[in-house]
Amino acid sequence: MHSARPVTHLIIGLLLCAATLRAQQSPTAAALARKVDDHYNHLTTLEAHYTEHYAGMGLNRTESGTLLLKKPGRMRWTYESGKLFLLDGKNAWSYSPGDAEAQKAPAKELDDLRSPLRLLLGHTQLAKELDNLTIAPAGASFVLSGTPKQDAAQRIQSLALTVTADGAITAIRMQESDGAVTDFAFTDMHENVPVPANTFVFTPPPGVVVVNGPPPI
Repeated sequence: MHSARPVTHLIIGLLLCAATLRAQQSPTAAALARKVDDHYNHLTTLEAHYTEHYAGMGLNRTESGTLLLKKPGRMRWTYESGKLFLLDGKNAWSYSPGDAEAQKAPAKELDDLRSPLRLLLGHTQLAKELDNLTIAPAGASFVLSGTPKQDAAQRIQSLALTVTADGAITAIRMQESDGAVTDFAFTDMHENVPVPANTFVFTPPPGVVVVNGPPPI
């Protein structure tokens, strides 16, 4: 009858040890934010599949495609619908096949937390730019959440990043002050792979007029 007690004590001891080990292995929010900054500051190229979901302003839209990134400052979002968003280091371009116009905007207009571009290009210091930084486990990853500081929070009410232990972003959720929510999920990611520079050159199709417009992402 008493022989079960040592076994029970052993199980409880192992569970406590496992919980302690998990706590010791879990990073703090500030430490993980630094790891994200470091990860993308040292990243040179990225290829990934993405899914983008937007809900707000009466819309509920999901799109997906392929993302290519090459630092400094170049990105190409090719949507499965054929739509293209391209950042060539100086300007941002947006075009959908069949449209009579292509939109152009200065790249500097994307340099805030309203766009996932800045996060992926390594232009952030998350711990300095987000207040109320928190961390929560999400399977083998973590959710890093915060509120943009007042000087950056013109539209974004909250920002949540799903991040691996080594600092790679696998998802982004941005909630705007008007209630709209944009989610990005990244899969099949390949880092520091060869990406030709001419991938990030946009040439308007014949007859298409270039107009100045707001950044689409």
